[in-house]
Parts: sequence; structure tokens; C-alpha cells
Amino acid sequence: MPTVLVVDDESLVRWSLRQRMQEAGHVVVEAATGAEALQRFREGVDLVLLDYFLPDASGADVLKELKAINPAPPVILLTAHATIQRAVDSMKDGAYYFAQKTAALDETVLLVERALDTTRMARDLRLLLTGEREAHGVDNLIGASRAIHAVKAFVHRMAARTTTVLLSGESGTGKDVVARAIHAESGRAAGPFMNITCSALPESLLENELFGHERGAFTDAQRQQRGLLEQASGGTVFLDEIGDVSLGIQAKLLRFLEEKAFRRLGGVHDVRPDVRVIAATNRDLRQAVREGAFREDLLYRLSVVDFELPPLRHREGDVAVLCNYFVGRFNEELGTKVSGITDLALRRLAEHPWPGNVRELKNTLERAMLLNDCTVLDVEHFKLAEPVHGPKRRYELPADGVDFRELERELVESALLRTRGNQSRAAALLHMTRDQIRHRMLKFDLVAPSGDEAS
Repeated sequence: MPTVLVVDDESLVRWSLRQRMQEAGHVVVEAATGAEALQRFREGVDLVLLDYFLPDASGADVLKELKAINPAPPVILLTAHATIQRAVDSMKDGAYYFAQKTAALDETVLLVERALDTTRMARDLRLLLTGEREAHGVDNLIGASRAIHAVKAFVHRMAARTTTVLLSGESGTGKDVVARAIHAESGRAAGPFMNITCSALPESLLENELFGHERGAFTDAQRQQRGLLEQASGGTVFLDEIGDVSLGIQAKLLRFLEEKAFRRLGGVHDVRPDVRVIAATNRDLRQAVREGAFREDLLYRLSVVDFELPPLRHREGDVAVLCNYFVGRFNEELGTKVSGITDLALRRLAEHPWPGNVRELKNTLERAMLLNDCTVLDVEHFKLAEPVHGPKRRYELPADGVDFRELERELVESALLRTRGNQSRAAALLHMTRDQIRHRMLKFDLVAPSGDEAS
């Protein structure tokens, strides 16, 4: 649902417009002053209904400031005292329309709908021209599990806003893919997407990459250089591995996020780019705050929206979907002719804990297809080493639960069968003592299979 910002110092006017806009299916946020309008606008809206006369500023001045922040959302100026000159000046400054407050509410609703339709068509045309959505949009998030559907819903929700987002999760879960999808599905898709891995550069180079420098700022600065934050104006900056940034750069990032401004190295004037920031980390930033390695105020500013991406082991059924996707993709890229993977191999792949998540699965498939000249991949084509570190695979409780007594009996019976009745080895398989195994044999009236019962 589109979000409409209603800006008017008269509460009765705001109430009337809110009621009518909500009936038309829009989300409504309100502001009574120009300063409040700018704050609400930064939080992300699709259209603004702006009173021309406000207690702290004129509508014309507020319009210019709104368009400097983000020119995309249409702004409709409302006034009880319209003049042709004001209307002309407002349209020159970027207003979508200049309307009379005395117009019927139904006419205002039609005007809002027309403005939103025009904006949608313009955005879709930009996306069609850039191909950004097709190449990097939400359809590139492969999977059919509930977990991945939740990720896709999150992407759609965040794409409609300009809020700062912090993506967390284990390495290899696709934080960069999700960040690019948010950008591709948003109204900023026609703008640049700047991806920088913060841990890949030393502090001095990272600062220069982000903020740029003025000529003469340091010995080799022969000319001015615009940083990534400035180059990304109108688009999105993705700060990967934000948890590895030094405290010095953290302070500068905090100022930028709070004031929407920064200074190039050696500069004396503020630069105010129109850029959205998405950050990502696989570290526990709250623990880093406790250790003094990360600023608490920056964490709060980054995590306006904090979303943890699910590990692959929690995406039930997605391993098979991803395998089929990667086989098709690598056939095109590598010139191979693999038609599929056996059911047994898929089961083994699904049982693997995948500590490296989707990235590890992708690399495993690529390696198998490169090293084996076959049309069908089987178990022997995959080398699945047990992880040295990382989470152990946990038993997944079925949705309808289990009979614990029956499960316990079956586990003891299975261990005895595998060890041909050797109680000591059966106890070792279940991490029990021999006495504990004997107790359960009596409890469930189990008879050991033929073989050595003592050890």
C-alpha cells in the first residue's frame, strides 16, 4: 500500500485527508510543520500532500528541501489562496500539482491516484531500461522454503522505504544478494549500487574510498576525488563486513547517517548526497559493543531495521532447489552437460550441515561439475568433509511432534543391531554408559541380537 504524507498545521484538515486516503487504501503519516515533514519524508513515503502555508516555513521552501532529499515522490501543494504565479513557480520547483484546499475530497483522491500511477509508470520504465530488477531483483533469491519466502517479503517491504538496513547472519547466507535485491526492487534501481567490503582495505584507504578527498589533502592528492558515498547519489551503498570498521571511521559514518552530510578528506564544505545505506555483518555487533570494538550509537543508527538471514540448514527443501538451479547455471557457464543429480546424492547433500551456507553449496556443485565428466552427478562426485568448526546439525522436530518413548526404544534397538549386540559399542554410539544401555534394554524388554554381548 502506498504511503501518503499529509502536511498541514490544521488538525481537522489532516484528519479529513487521513480518513479519505485510508478509505482509498493508502497508509497515511502526518506532519504539522515543515521540520516534521522533512523528518517523516526521510523515513520513506510515496506521495506528499503539502500545505502552502506552514507555521515554520513556506510550502515552496519545504518543497525545494524535499526534492533535494529525494526527487522521486510526487508533491501536491494545497492552498486556500491559489494564484497563477504561485502555481507556475511551484511546478518549476518540482511540484506535481498545485491544488485548491476547497476542492472536494474525491477530487483530491483522484489527483493522488493519478500522481501515484504516473510515478509507478516512470519507475517501471526506468527499471525496464536498466534491467536491474531482472538481473538482481527478488526473483534471484532461489528457494521455496518458508524461510526464503520471509526474506523475499522483507525485501519487498524494505524496497518501498529508504530506511537504513542492517543485514546479519552467517557467512555465505547471501547478504550481498539481498542488499542488491532491495536496491533492484526500489525506486532507486536506476541509480548506482556501490558495494564495498570494509575489511578488505586498511583504515586510511577505506576512509578515502568512502568519503573521497580534495586536491592537496595529502602528498599524492593531485586532484579532487569523489568517494563512493558521493558517487552513489541517487542509489544505494552496501557496506559489507561493517563490524570490521575502525572506531575512527565509525565516528564519521555515524555523523553521515545522522546529518546526511560528510566532508571529503581535506575539505571544509559539507557534501550531502542522496544515498541509501545498507550494511551487513556476520559478527555479533552487540558483543563487539560490550568489548569496546564497536560504537553503541552507530549500532542503533544502523539497525533501524535489523534482519538476520537464515542459514541454509534452516531452509527446509531449498538444497534440492538450489542444486537444480546451479546445475542449469553452470551448464551454461562451463559448457557442461549435466542433466541432474541422483535422489541419493540429493538426500546426502540435504543432510550436510553446510557451515558455509549457499556459498559452500555453490562451490561444491561447481567443483563436482568441473572435475567429473558425467551426465548425472552421484554421491561419489561430492566431497563433503565434516566441518572443523561451526554448528552441529540438530535433530529437527517434526511439526506434529514425536512419541519420545518410542523414539528412545528405536534408537537403542538400532544401536544394538548395528553393533550386533555389543552393549559397550552400542552405548558409545549413543554417548551412554553400558549400564544406561542395559537399563533401557530392561525398560523396553529388548533382546540383544546374536553376537558379542560383553566388552
